[in-house]
Amino acid sequence: MTSASSRRFDLSLIGNALALLALAALAALAARSQADAWHWIAPGRGRAWMAAALVAAYVGFVAAVAVSRKRRAQREALPQIRAEQRGEWLVAFASQTGFAEQLARRSWQALRDAGVGADLAVLGTLDAAQLSHYRRALFVVSTTGEGDAPDSAAAFVRKTLGAAAPLPQLGYGVLALGDREYAEYCAFGHRLDHWLRHAGAQPLFDLVEVDNGDAGALRHWQHHLGLLAGRTDLPDWSAPAYAPWRLRERRVSNPGSAGAAAFHLALMPADGSALQWRAGDIAEIGPRNAPDEVARWLAAANFDGDARVRHGDDERALAESLARSRLPAIDAAAGKSAQTLADELASLPHREYSIASIPADGALRLLVRQMRRDDGRLGLGSGWLSEYADDDALIDLRIRSNPSFHAPADARPLILIGNGTGLAGLRALLRERIDAGHRRNWLLFGERNAACDLHYRDELEAWTADGRIERTDYAFSRDGAQRVYVQDRLRERIAQVREWVDAGAAIYVCGSLEGMAPAVDAVLREALGDEALETMAADGRYRRDVY
Repeated sequence: MTSASSRRFDLSLIGNALALLALAALAALAARSQADAWHWIAPGRGRAWMAAALVAAYVGFVAAVAVSRKRRAQREALPQIRAEQRGEWLVAFASQTGFAEQLARRSWQALRDAGVGADLAVLGTLDAAQLSHYRRALFVVSTTGEGDAPDSAAAFVRKTLGAAAPLPQLGYGVLALGDREYAEYCAFGHRLDHWLRHAGAQPLFDLVEVDNGDAGALRHWQHHLGLLAGRTDLPDWSAPAYAPWRLRERRVSNPGSAGAAAFHLALMPADGSALQWRAGDIAEIGPRNAPDEVARWLAAANFDGDARVRHGDDERALAESLARSRLPAIDAAAGKSAQTLADELASLPHREYSIASIPADGALRLLVRQMRRDDGRLGLGSGWLSEYADDDALIDLRIRSNPSFHAPADARPLILIGNGTGLAGLRALLRERIDAGHRRNWLLFGERNAACDLHYRDELEAWTADGRIERTDYAFSRDGAQRVYVQDRLRERIAQVREWVDAGAAIYVCGSLEGMAPAVDAVLREALGDEALETMAADGRYRRDVY
């Protein structure tokens, strides 16, 4: 395949040649229309100098354009992949209009900013043998026409995608760009994902679909990217359009637990607007720095936190702007005015949480576990929601639709599997199903201790007692001499899983990406077979919300 730059060069060369031919033809026509004989008239020194100046200006312009194109080509050129310097990560893209390439470059740069060694390549220049050299790979691919691959991926499709390949060492993620108005929405991304699974590669997270450049879906991709790179402080590519919500309730959900505290939260729109979302949707939260951290920064940098600064059309205290932003280095703020400092602040990246309720519950409910950073400080999102925000505080929140985790519309059986705070997303699905009168629900859930860690215990026991949940299986890993996890309970019930799937059941998984999700996937493949599980995924009967 020729590169994009060489194609642009060929097209420009042809265009210039056509322009010269047109000028020559125009000159010939002008000469033929000349009635009198040709006579040479000396132009004079002034005109000669003017003509020379025009020629020099034109040559200079052409040279400047050539230098500019060369520099742009150098900037846009992909870094060469050398076998002896190959990174552990790969970012590969297949782009038709250039958008997938732009997102791939951003993803690659984010990994580099996090200190991760990564290579960047056009998918069409790769094959299975080259992919086998990497430990992790991210694919950013668009779909053209009626489900076709971009032109730049034609060689990969022809030589590699149709053949089996062993890639058991590869962990991967796919960002699929498409348009829901087309019947074959994100088809090439799904085809690539299917081939990678068949090759034995392990998905690091489920395929992320992007409809017409949807900013929320791209933030979700960036959320996964930050988690994988170990840099959850990477700035958002586009800030969510938050609305203010009030924190109406906060309590510990697992008092006495051996694990970190998990908090039950309830929020309401500050403007009194109607509650509107579906089970499976995601709450994007704008976190804040701890007040003590902001106060220490202001004291060290010698700024007045009460100083008023402009932020767009609003005015606020400098301390409030700092609370919402990454705190800059002290020396970088020296000598600046409060407004200049505020103008240069970078917003904190959003945090994502599965919504645990449906609008009929009367509030947006979350289940948030306190997380701690390496230095012992509380995590940005969990610290803000569980400790730093006052009662009735305003919380920046945006609801992101997540149709890939919406419940089935019909009454088919539903198997829900999860662990930890993943029960939040499963609880919302159960609530929606129960309201619709669908009772064939089976919950498999894992946590540490039965006495402390069964979130929503009263509801779950009541729903099970009156048959609105047909079956529950719990795994509490710290209650016995031998640790038992939810995937172990699932393996013990393989025969029943097959019966439910044969009856048309869908399977939804919510919870930990590390440990639980891949272990559950392995048991399901053991129970149902790779082909059957992948068919279920393609049909929307196997869905995951893991993090």
